[in-house]
Amino acid sequence: MRIIHHLEEAQLSQPSHLTIGAFDGVHRGHRHLIGAMTRAAHEAGRAAVALTFDPHPGVVLGRTPVAALSTLEERAALIEALGVDLLVILRFTPAMAGTPAAHFVEKLRRHLKMVELWVGPDFALGHRREGNVDFLRRLGAEEGFTVHVVEPLRWRGEVVSSTRIRAALTAGDIEEANGCLGRPYHLAGTVVHGRGLGRQLGFPTANLEPPPGRLIPANGVYAALAQTEREGIWPAVVNIGVRPTIAANHLTVEAHLLDFDGDLYDQQLGLDFIARLRDEMAFPSLNALVDQIRRDIEQARQVLASHEVDRAHRD
Repeated sequence: MRIIHHLEEAQLSQPSHLTIGAFDGVHRGHRHLIGAMTRAAHEAGRAAVALTFDPHPGVVLGRTPVAALSTLEERAALIEALGVDLLVILRFTPAMAGTPAAHFVEKLRRHLKMVELWVGPDFALGHRREGNVDFLRRLGAEEGFTVHVVEPLRWRGEVVSSTRIRAALTAGDIEEANGCLGRPYHLAGTVVHGRGLGRQLGFPTANLEPPPGRLIPANGVYAALAQTEREGIWPAVVNIGVRPTIAANHLTVEAHLLDFDGDLYDQQLGLDFIARLRDEMAFPSLNALVDQIRRDIEQARQVLASHEVDRAHRD
C-alpha cells in the first residue's frame, strides 16, 4: 500500500473506487465498508483508495475533544491489512472544512480518477456538510461517478461506531469496546521510570507513557496481553489510575508482566486489553494491597487462559 499526503501525489494509472472517513480505530464497521469497497475495486480491475484525515476533524472543528482510539501509524497498518492500494492522509484544517463539496469532489475526480464513491448513509463532506448522500448522487449523475451506500454494521443490535467504543472504554466496558472493534483495544507507549514501588512489593511494573491524545480506559485493573519489543507477548495485569493507597494523585498506566524478569525501560510496549477485573481501590495497608494484587494475578491468569481457548476455537 502506498501512502500519500497530497492528492496531487496519487498519479494513478487506472480509475479508482474511493472511501472517505476518519476511520479512528478501524473498527468492525470501518472494515465492513473498506472491505466492500476494496473487493469491488479489485474485481473491476481498479485501484482501491481510502482517504482519511489528520488530525481528527472533530478536534479542528472545536467539538467535544476527541480522544483517539488509534495512532495514525496504527490506523494505516489496519487499513493496509484490508487490501487497500492507496491511502491518502490529508491534513484537516479550517480551510479544508470550508471547502465547497462540489469543489472537493472535483479534486477527487481529477487526482484520484474516482469513478465510485463508497460511504455510509450518514456520510457528508464539504462546507457545513453540504455534500450528503443525496447531493453526491445528483453530482455523480452529472459528473459520471457512482455513489454506493453501505449500511452500517450492527453489534448486539446497535450500530458500531467510534463514539460507541469511546463511551465503552471511558466506562471501563472492555467487552463492549472489544466487541465493536472486533479485536482487543490496543494501547502502546514508551516504558518510563516510575517510583519502583511495585518492585519493592514483589510485583515489578512497566510504567507506560502513551502518546498524547490517546484514549486511556477507565481507572481500574485489567487483564491484558503485553507485546514487548524483544521478548514476545506476555500475560499481564494492568492498573490504570492514581494509586490511591500511596496517594500518587496522577494518572499512571502500569503493567505487571506475569512471570517476566527483564528490563523494558525506554522500549515500546503494547497492551491488548482483554477484560476488566475490578475498580481501582484504596487499601488500608500495603499488606492488604499485596494480597489483592495476588488475587488479581490469579484472576488474570484464568481470564487470559479462557481467552486463548476461545481464540483457538475461532481460528
